[in-house]
Amino acid sequence: MDRVKGKVALVTGGALGIGKATCELLAREGAKVAVTDILEQEGESTAAAIRKAGGEANFWKLDVASESAVIAVMADVVKTFGKLNVLVNNAGISGVSKPTTDITEAEWDKVMAVNVKGVFFCTKHSVPYMRKAGGGSIINLCSIYGLVGALDVPPYHASKGAVRLLTKTDALYYAPDRIRVNSVHPGFIWTPMVENFLKSQGDVEAGRKALAAAHPIGNVGEPLDIAFGIVYLASDESKFVTGSELVIDGGYTAR
Repeated sequence: MDRVKGKVALVTGGALGIGKATCELLAREGAKVAVTDILEQEGESTAAAIRKAGGEANFWKLDVASESAVIAVMADVVKTFGKLNVLVNNAGISGVSKPTTDITEAEWDKVMAVNVKGVFFCTKHSVPYMRKAGGGSIINLCSIYGLVGALDVPPYHASKGAVRLLTKTDALYYAPDRIRVNSVHPGFIWTPMVENFLKSQGDVEAGRKALAAAHPIGNVGEPLDIAFGIVYLASDESKFVTGSELVIDGGYTAR
């Protein structure tokens, strides 16, 4: 119950899916949680549920693609909770699924603005607060598609590859400040984003069965499967872990 007791954690994209499960588990393990998202109703609901369960959490509306919004929200989180120890860069979008030659500049930029620039902005503006706190942990949600390719969503794949390497570079830069930076690489997890992607492809149930079959373990993962890994990286249990890739994918990339 106390794996991250006394820590303050900010989670982007915290309203639904992996982000929601992460916020709930961090709070259950003793952290004060800043739930951030562009989805106000869902984000407020997540924070309220945490408080109802006895945890401590507030919601802030945040578009991670806006540097001014990131600056303002982080300042208010620290004003409210007193410090910042953990950043979970979870906000992300999948973007269009068509060949690279058919993608417009606007479609490409939309994905990069959230998935890459959002991680850049949040990391950039969290580091000074973590230095003041004596260290911290930055956890970047990447993907199996930051490790391997597939015949879909080229901007998403490119964005996750960028985040993977940014993670390693930042781990080297901020190790002297006792700020650890790691990436988490989920396989297919049953979240609204995956469900909506399957809806766009046609039969959701048939799609889910196909995704399950693609994982040697035989099923699609659950948000809590990823949240447990994130809490490990947020906690002092991982104090010697930085620049690493935590792959939680049901064996997908073992093939």
